[in-house]
Amino acid sequence: MVAASMTLQDLLHEIERIKPLLKQHAPEAESIRHLPSVVYEAMYEAGLYAMFIPQARGGPELHSVEALIVWEEVARIDSAAGWNLVMNSQQPQLMAWLPKEGVDDMCQAGFPTLAGAFFPAGEARRMEGGWQISGSIPFGTGCHNASWLVMAVIEMDGDQPKVNPDTGQPTSFAAFFPRHEAKILDAWDTLGMRGTGSTTYQVERLFVPDRRTASVGPLKNPSPGFEGPLYRIFPMNAVAGEAIVSVGIAQAAIEAAVEVVQTKTPFYNAVPSRDQQLIQYQLGKAMAAVDASRSTLHAAIHAAHQETAQTGTSLSKEIKIRCQLAANFAAEHCAEATRLVNHAVGTAAIRKEQPFERYFRDAHTLLSHGSKSEPRYATAGRLMLGLANDWPWLDF
Repeated sequence: MVAASMTLQDLLHEIERIKPLLKQHAPEAESIRHLPSVVYEAMYEAGLYAMFIPQARGGPELHSVEALIVWEEVARIDSAAGWNLVMNSQQPQLMAWLPKEGVDDMCQAGFPTLAGAFFPAGEARRMEGGWQISGSIPFGTGCHNASWLVMAVIEMDGDQPKVNPDTGQPTSFAAFFPRHEAKILDAWDTLGMRGTGSTTYQVERLFVPDRRTASVGPLKNPSPGFEGPLYRIFPMNAVAGEAIVSVGIAQAAIEAAVEVVQTKTPFYNAVPSRDQQLIQYQLGKAMAAVDASRSTLHAAIHAAHQETAQTGTSLSKEIKIRCQLAANFAAEHCAEATRLVNHAVGTAAIRKEQPFERYFRDAHTLLSHGSKSEPRYATAGRLMLGLANDWPWLDF
């Protein structure tokens, strides 16, 4: 159903249509530790993975704030599906750095889905017409199902990295290749976000042609069709997307808690839960945290979109700081919201047949993600004080 004319309302309608399937397979994802192919395919056919495909390539090129709405809606149904959608629908933005021929390659079989991570970098050795790459990358969310993978690599000079004389740093770039050319390892077994399939993939002496490699940095000469503000916001729209999953999880936890509290009277207590002021306080405070998190993310990304639309350049330092802090705030306060929910529902929070323990595990696991972990508060503080940036994704 993918078309350039698809709107936010079209996508929300599609999510509602496949909602029963997402809910049905959520426990399976948790068990097998990656998204079932039937779920991935349903979201692909619904057009959800094509949100950031340019209109020039037949995609909807959705506004970043609208993407946040779509991502949250899916995360409220199933955190694994929501996280998977965020990671694999925003990664095609990276095609903006490829030459047209490379984008043509990736779009031959339809709208591509792209999974990948960038640390640690693999090794690349120059060959005629391209590169021979080797390496393994952890945290490759969606690598079981995506049609393409991406890997950061460092050019090697013999057994040592080749150093760029201008920067004094190794020469690195991104290499894109079909998923079937990589080996997917069983290396994802975690406390929370178990169903995301964020495991390790590896390649050994794989040839990648020049047209499917790109030096990824501030976007100066985008591939045809990728000139719009959406692609100049990257990676901050992706960071906000990762944080909006926490919002979806916490919102779902509150909705489930309200339903439980309406009819529960705790053991050894004559007062129904709904009439207890402490529980009312906990649910109210949790809702305030979620609303504030959503609002600050939407506002930051809206400001980013406006700025790039006006300037046609990369984001300013001030907007980057705002987006980074919004992501940290949302992840932290939504995790706290799930804690408040668990106190409100009592022993329902510790029962595996109830959803609350998973909401809690997932929201707190997301606090460990690099883009919104506690050190990113310090990164924003460094930039506010005029110090050198210590987080490469803010160099874009």
